[in-house]
Amino acid sequence: MSFTIAISTDRKKFKQNRWLQLFCAVFIGCWINSFIGTTDTSNWFLENTLVFLFLGFLTFTHRKYQFSDLSYLLICIYLCLHVYGSKYTYAENPFGYWLKDVLDLQRNHYDRIVHFSFGFLLAYPMREMFLKWLKFPAWVAWTLPIEITLSISAFYELIEWAVADILFKEQGAAYLGTQGDIWDAQKDIFLAFSGAIIATTVVSIVRKLGNFNEPQ
Repeated sequence: MSFTIAISTDRKKFKQNRWLQLFCAVFIGCWINSFIGTTDTSNWFLENTLVFLFLGFLTFTHRKYQFSDLSYLLICIYLCLHVYGSKYTYAENPFGYWLKDVLDLQRNHYDRIVHFSFGFLLAYPMREMFLKWLKFPAWVAWTLPIEITLSISAFYELIEWAVADILFKEQGAAYLGTQGDIWDAQKDIFLAFSGAIIATTVVSIVRKLGNFNEPQ
């Protein structure tokens, strides 16, 4: 009985939030498009494993906790960037090739964009979670997103190594997308770390200027 009431309440909250409905529609559209047009189905499933888990977390927690519309927007943008990368594999992404030609780069940098976006776009939702849900002190909520971004980025590189070298060797090259750069993992971690530092710093500066009120 209580479970049914919880589901009903969750649906009511979802129906009342038009912005969240829009973000979900945009992401689902991008997700479906990425699967229909993918050039490598096996790689698509590998790349989207964590997406399934992340969406499960958002769905489960929504019954009790809700992010702000800004956080949902940032999450939506990040997930759309990720699934767009999984459509072609990161190393073969058309937008990355376009940037390569326009900026005269030596490689397809789309993967670097997404790694930076992981820290830059998700640091604020993490900060909000620590402040609003867990009631952590402000300095902890500033520090933890940076530390977690660094930890998850490093752990993800270990997962990539395990998937590419142990579990699915045939998909290894496409999944890793190192493009011959022996320091690819370290650069990806640094970009995510830098993105989180920039995001949390910007939020702190804006708050001190008095132009931004974080959700309570």
